Amino acid sequence: MQSQNSNATALNSLRPEATRSLMDKTGLDNAQLAVLVEEFYTKVRTDPLLGPIFASRVSDWPAHMERLTAFWSSVALMTGQYHGAPVPAHAGLPVTWAHFERWLTLFRETARRVCSPAGAAHVIERAERIARSLHIAVQDAAGTAPDTIPNLR
Repeated sequence: MQSQNSNATALNSLRPEATRSLMDKTGLDNAQLAVLVEEFYTKVRTDPLLGPIFASRVSDWPAHMERLTAFWSSVALMTGQYHGAPVPAHAGLPVTWAHFERWLTLFRETARRVCSPAGAAHVIERAERIARSLHIAVQDAAGTAPDTIPNLR
């Protein structure tokens, strides 16, 4: 039997069967993802390496958090709530693999703290893929050939 929260999340999905299956498998729902995003980006904003990059580019944090929550809902639960193009938005950033590694460290810590083990493993796997993809996009935009894909462990 699903909770009301789970039913509401599934109803907000463009793929309700897939979303429901992922929710059951991972213990994640939109409310849980909102907590993850909020806690994670609170850390990012105060991080000495990452904070300045975000501070120089994000002026409306409430709107950005809504967009990020929709993104993670789409990535983790296949809801289709996010409509955007993250690669072009990140391609020109002045970042190196060290920035992505720090981002992943904070993400892993937060996911393991706020999600069930299955939910954390699920979103961490996706975060690692996203980091690799965005790193390659940043390198391509800078005109450098991508290095071998970094070891994420």
